[in-house]
Amino acid sequence: MRRLSELSSLVGGTVTGQPDLEVMGAASIFRAGPGEITFVTSSKYLEDFLQSDAVAAVVGCETDVSGKPCIQVENVEAAFIQIVEQFQPRIQRTKIGVSPQAIISPTAVIGDEVCIHPGAVIMDNVEIGFGSVIYPNVTVMENSRIGVNVRIFPNAVLYENTVVGDRSIIHSGAVLGAFGFGYDSSTGQHELSAQLGNVVLGDDVEVGANTTVDRGTYDSTTIGSGSKLDNLVMVGHNCVVGKHNLLCSQVGVAGSCNTGDYVVMGGQVGIGDHLSIGARAEIGAQSGVMHDIDSGQRVFGSPAIPARDEMKILANRAKLPEMRKTIKKIVKQMDQLVESQQEPSEDTRAA
Repeated sequence: MRRLSELSSLVGGTVTGQPDLEVMGAASIFRAGPGEITFVTSSKYLEDFLQSDAVAAVVGCETDVSGKPCIQVENVEAAFIQIVEQFQPRIQRTKIGVSPQAIISPTAVIGDEVCIHPGAVIMDNVEIGFGSVIYPNVTVMENSRIGVNVRIFPNAVLYENTVVGDRSIIHSGAVLGAFGFGYDSSTGQHELSAQLGNVVLGDDVEVGANTTVDRGTYDSTTIGSGSKLDNLVMVGHNCVVGKHNLLCSQVGVAGSCNTGDYVVMGGQVGIGDHLSIGARAEIGAQSGVMHDIDSGQRVFGSPAIPARDEMKILANRAKLPEMRKTIKKIVKQMDQLVESQQEPSEDTRAA
């Protein structure tokens, strides 16, 4: 239990109403139960808060709420994270050092304060930087280099010559450096192309669970510093992903594409091969991109076109059933008009 005033002091906020109110937990508006505190980031959610079971909320400094106690703060989400951690503390894992149950080549170079958990396999000439954590059953193959304070979660696989920048995070099941999907079919069979390149991640990159980044044919497939790849993302061979990109779930980028900095791709976007996506471009969910995208452009649809045009098309598509009825009615009226003009008049029949 925490008093509302205690939570307010923790986040540097201001209490409005009932500072002695006891709070027993924290949750989002639609899941908050009796005795729990929630948060409100926009005025459109105020009514939801007032109708919820939550006893209090964290709100912005300018938010005027009457009817329930609140904590007013500058940054609502940051404050709420601190409050949640009071009721659901983060797990503090003990640093185990290098487990004797890990398999580590004698030629590997392991930095200070590195943790390598049981079942991990570290192969020849691997370098692991200061403070990095390798969780159980991770495989790091020959000549790979891992920077400082990197975290690699269970069952991830780094093929040979993979480079991971400082402070990067690689989630469970990710595969970096698998063979690219390239074949020579000139002989009538699909012969695997050269797989002589590698994968290079910049600093502060995050690779989601079960995401794959293929090695380059001759050079590197690169992911720029600060970029975040969601779960189930696929980046093909020879791609160059810029800095601070956001690639959401199930994005597929075919081989030899490049993106500028700060590109955003929604879920299930597909990018054709050998395309260029300009800096700060935004690609809506489920779009299929078959041509280069200019910097700053927002596109949507399959094939992807400017987002505004696609939204107009979707709006008109919803009207198609009614438009079809109207067209059929107009055609029928025109047919009747033509028939009436073709019929002989009474004077003509009498003659």
